[in-house]
Amino acid sequence: MSATSKIEWTDATWNPVTGCSVQSPGCKNCYAMKLAGTRLRHHPSRVGLTQESAAGPVWTGETRFNAAWLEQPLQWTRARMIFVCAHGDLFHPSVPDEWIDQVFAVMALAGRHTFQVLTKQAKRAAKYFAHPVREALIGQQVGQINLRRTGNPVAAWSGLPLPNVWIGASAEDQRRLDERLPHLVGIPAAVRYLSLEPLLEAVKVDHRLIAPIEGTSQHGQRFIDWVIVGGESGRCARPMHPDWARSLRDQCQAAGVAFFYKQWGEWGPYGRGRIDGAQLATSNSLDEPLQRFGKKLSGRLLDGREWNEVPQ
Repeated sequence: MSATSKIEWTDATWNPVTGCSVQSPGCKNCYAMKLAGTRLRHHPSRVGLTQESAAGPVWTGETRFNAAWLEQPLQWTRARMIFVCAHGDLFHPSVPDEWIDQVFAVMALAGRHTFQVLTKQAKRAAKYFAHPVREALIGQQVGQINLRRTGNPVAAWSGLPLPNVWIGASAEDQRRLDERLPHLVGIPAAVRYLSLEPLLEAVKVDHRLIAPIEGTSQHGQRFIDWVIVGGESGRCARPMHPDWARSLRDQCQAAGVAFFYKQWGEWGPYGRGRIDGAQLATSNSLDEPLQRFGKKLSGRLLDGREWNEVPQ
């Protein structure tokens, strides 16, 4: 957990739950998994959460509740955007509902912050919110935490959705988007968003971003409020075709949905400046060659500008 973050779309990270499992191809080079199995492998929040394999550390599927960190956001006085469970998945199958209830209770009490929850387990998340007494269960935790902190069991609790909690689904290709998006759109959230990173192929979202009013060209109910797109970074990063990112930007603009371009990642467009001797990628029908610049040099300009849109 950190009161600051280098992730471009957030200000801080908070890890009340750590641990995960490999779900789909986008998990292959997960930075949190590698970190948990190397530099942090002896940290109490990570011990035993990975096992060694020929490809390096791999999540075991075990998760851990870090009670000592649970109330950290309540101690941060400056309002900030907080990425929840950056080193795990809050809705992982091995995470008990009671842990999630406590996390949501803290978010309810920390109304000055905006919390960004991101999951690959959209189906489980939808099931969690569909529980008939979910609001009451979270409300009980709100009272218990407030009693522990202030001696008063009474605390403001407005119910779901919390106005300061954004809930998103992560997907890397069309198949995973098609599997996860239908569950996401049914979740009660102030903001629903997609993180398409690492983007591994062209993805079509368009009409599922926002619903048209039947018989007209006008926009009606908004399904998704924000789309984040980014390429993969790290030593084994897979290249992302520039047209994949451009297409998603155009789909978002057409639907009036905020678009955030996080990064090119390890690979960037060849035309932005050649580095002699650098590796080139032309696979996967990459008719526009990419060059391995490294994340820092590749930057995050898409067609000459940064895209930093966020939901209002």
